[in-house]
Amino acid sequence: MEKEIIFLVEETPEGGYQARALGHAIFTESNTFEELKMMTQDAVQCHFEPKEMPRLIRLHTVKDEVITV
Repeated sequence: MEKEIIFLVEETPEGGYQARALGHAIFTESNTFEELKMMTQDAVQCHFEPKEMPRLIRLHTVKDEVITV
């Protein structure tokens, strides 16, 4: 059993968020960050059996910012 599962979170061009689990075939998306938290919990619960369920979900947010020189 893993203690935690890590999701890589990125903003979408449409203005929402998407999250991909590292090392697992889990993907979810939402319109708001608060909704994304609930969606990742639901996705993890659907993916794992109760005995294999990680205790923590870590959301690692990546934000690209482009500036001119």
